[in-house]
Amino acid sequence: MLKFMADPAGELTQALDMELTADGPRAKGLLGRCKRHAIYAVNGEIKAINIAEKADDPAGDADPTITLAPAMLEAINSAK
Repeated sequence: MLKFMADPAGELTQALDMELTADGPRAKGLLGRCKRHAIYAVNGEIKAINIAEKADDPAGDADPTITLAPAMLEAINSAK
């Protein structure tokens, strides 16, 4: 089963050091936005994390491939 989580106060985003701090989004008022990522966790322990951030795309929006199902399935299989 998949569980999608929300982080309206940004507490997890900050704890994971995933806050998007690039100038572009911040200049447009996107404060506290999270970088695009996917996490595989078991009983609260992170087993794999994929982050789509790149130097020319700090949000990871242009190519989110690493956070999509095929890449995460590969990360999960590698973590086992």
